[in-house]
Amino acid sequence: MNIKEFIQKYDTKNQFQVLKDTYKQIEYAINNSYPDFGFDKEAVNKIIITGLGGSAISGDLLKNFLKDELNVPVQINRNYFLPSFADENTLLIASSYSGNTEETISAFNDGMRRKCKIICLSTGGKLEKLAIDNSVPFIRLQKGFQPRYALGLSFFSLLKVFEKLKFILSQEKIINRIISLWKEKAAEYSDEENIALTIAQQLTGFVPIIYSASDYTNAVGYRFKSQLNENSKLHAFHHEFPEMNHNEIIGWESHQQKQLHTKVIYLLDETYHSQIKKRFQIVSEFIKKSDVEIISLESKENDFKVRIMDLIFLVDWISFYLGVIRGFDPSEIEYINLLKDRLT
Repeated sequence: MNIKEFIQKYDTKNQFQVLKDTYKQIEYAINNSYPDFGFDKEAVNKIIITGLGGSAISGDLLKNFLKDELNVPVQINRNYFLPSFADENTLLIASSYSGNTEETISAFNDGMRRKCKIICLSTGGKLEKLAIDNSVPFIRLQKGFQPRYALGLSFFSLLKVFEKLKFILSQEKIINRIISLWKEKAAEYSDEENIALTIAQQLTGFVPIIYSASDYTNAVGYRFKSQLNENSKLHAFHHEFPEMNHNEIIGWESHQQKQLHTKVIYLLDETYHSQIKKRFQIVSEFIKKSDVEIISLESKENDFKVRIMDLIFLVDWISFYLGVIRGFDPSEIEYINLLKDRLT
């Protein structure tokens, strides 16, 4: 079968079109209605973004995206309760696409008890009701997507909140460039021959091991791993430099490629510290001793923010193609749904 036949057979919810139209999610987010938050940034000395899955990854990505601009600490919380330091000077952003994520709802209630300043992002659900009942500012996200396919909504809505509260300057020019880029790349990646499909084909039959750099591309790396898990129905692993050099590197001493059948993906950027670049080069030598191929992904866009969003879009397409090539529906998440049913 050619790729169009694979898509027609396995892409039951037409995520191919969702990916092509992802730039429209950015347009929705920047043109959406944002309430009066009822406080200003001077009342906040720390920020917690609480959520799971795509909502939490949006927070991770925000920290990479704004790494040179944030002057208030931001922590991502993936749990039922908040860190012990959460208090009345904490901005808690509760993000759940469905509005029914039980961990996020629990963390919201914990934030209320701790008198945090709270903002909610969701399509509705229980989180909207909690926001209304407690007079908490609520930002409504566009419905109709699976949460992991709604990154454009969750991330850029989060970015607008930071902008509206004046934690950062206007991002308008960068956002417009990203919209244009995603339009261009959607046309490229939806062609019958494209780099995303080629990389997916190269990964077929292998376990991907992804290496990124802390504070720069670690959110992209974790996103890629998660998308391979959900869209491609595949085990995948991710670690960050330089931490990887203090533990996981030793695993390559005894790596047996015939048993583990892996391929390594490097996420690179021109602005990495010179020692980080050197570390990647040296580790490459160790990995290649095990006859393991390294695939390097690096954007050539002019601005760091645009580059990481370029990489995010690419890895989303790779995971989609790898799923359908492997004969899986990139929408189906059976075990997640079974787990939720068992927990209720």
